[in-house]
Amino acid sequence: MEKPDKPQLRAVDETEKAAVAAAGERSNARRRGVYLLPNIITTGALFSGFYATIAGMNGRFGAAVLAIAAAIALDTADGRIARLTRTQSQFGAQYDSLSDLVAFGVAPAFVAFSWGLSSLGQVGWVLTFLYVACTALRLARFNTQSDLSSFTGLPSPAAAAVIACTIWVWEEQITGTPGLFAASAVGLVMAVIALLMVSNFAYFSAKQLGIKGRVPFVALVLVVLSFAVLLADPPRILLLLSVAYALSAPALFAWAWLRRQKPE
Repeated sequence: MEKPDKPQLRAVDETEKAAVAAAGERSNARRRGVYLLPNIITTGALFSGFYATIAGMNGRFGAAVLAIAAAIALDTADGRIARLTRTQSQFGAQYDSLSDLVAFGVAPAFVAFSWGLSSLGQVGWVLTFLYVACTALRLARFNTQSDLSSFTGLPSPAAAAVIACTIWVWEEQITGTPGLFAASAVGLVMAVIALLMVSNFAYFSAKQLGIKGRVPFVALVLVVLSFAVLLADPPRILLLLSVAYALSAPALFAWAWLRRQKPE
């Protein structure tokens, strides 16, 4: 009778040890629980996205847009509060991504579909799914990135802002049921925004500003003036800013490419 091979036994032992260690980590995670404050804020963003979806399905597009705006504000706050209170965790990061998928993927897509894309038939729901799928891919890639000093691809909150502000401008400035042309235009915008989310364009991150310390007094004056300009016409100003940010990375890439093509 042949004796069992020792390397095989060693491999089995190592596998069993790894399984035991993983089970121990899961048990420790259950005992530790989760941090309450940042996850409450994340839940608020998740609820805002859920509410926006329901409001859009019921034709209350103004409320849906405001709910998406609330989700963007809460998503901005939860990460910063987690860092300030030192309550960051792997659970919080994963929960935040799932919340973002609902608030910035499902909600804007379904609001746009209920608003006018449904009139495009199969093309409408294909564009809706494309946007949701690209949001999921964008979030999955973000979770695997190590360098977060800049964004690779358009961030999902910025993408949601473009869609929400477009509908907001229509509801506030134009009103009426969108026709085939308006629905087609928004569908085209959704397709472009979806592709920008999964692109390799490098987008500016607020972390690059480095404003943790003191700043010149003129910076505060500029912030006050910015709020004054914003309050003059919030729908159009926010749409302009969100579109400008979405196109900033492709524009800079094109500018750099053209400069490289010039002869010395």
